Amino acid sequence: MTPSKQPPGPSVQEAIRQTKPFSSPGAEAVVAMLMTTERLRWPLQDLMSGRGDLTLQQYNVLRILRGAGKKGLPTLEVAARMIERTPGITRMIDRLERKSLVTRERAADDRRQVRCLITAAGRKLLASLDKPVLELDEELFSALTKAETKELIRLLNRVRNSLG
Repeated sequence: MTPSKQPPGPSVQEAIRQTKPFSSPGAEAVVAMLMTTERLRWPLQDLMSGRGDLTLQQYNVLRILRGAGKKGLPTLEVAARMIERTPGITRMIDRLERKSLVTRERAADDRRQVRCLITAAGRKLLASLDKPVLELDEELFSALTKAETKELIRLLNRVRNSLG
């Protein structure tokens, strides 16, 4: 079945078995976004836990550090770039360090600053995940055409950016 020909399925209201209408379209949109986020999260989490016993947040840290290159990043900069806010970034880095996926070192120019770096094992693990994650990303959005996906991204950016 082509993406635009797929049946719509139950509404948010039907899916949560809510008998009263939502108080506003905004309220329904928030619930729809939260439900959709959960439906997207679990297949990704299953993939991560099956490879290196990673959480999605740990995977995000590894991707951030791979993108930072050989210089790495200070711990608080890693936290600032996270998709999901996490108050326990230091503990998360501790866990990744115990798995030998990340190392930390004091910055030469400022001994108070600790830089986080991805290890060769971390890069290897990410490389093994790149193709399966890309395939899963495509599968998760197979209900939409490329144009619809681009429009969804545009709309989500608009909502996110309006929130400051």
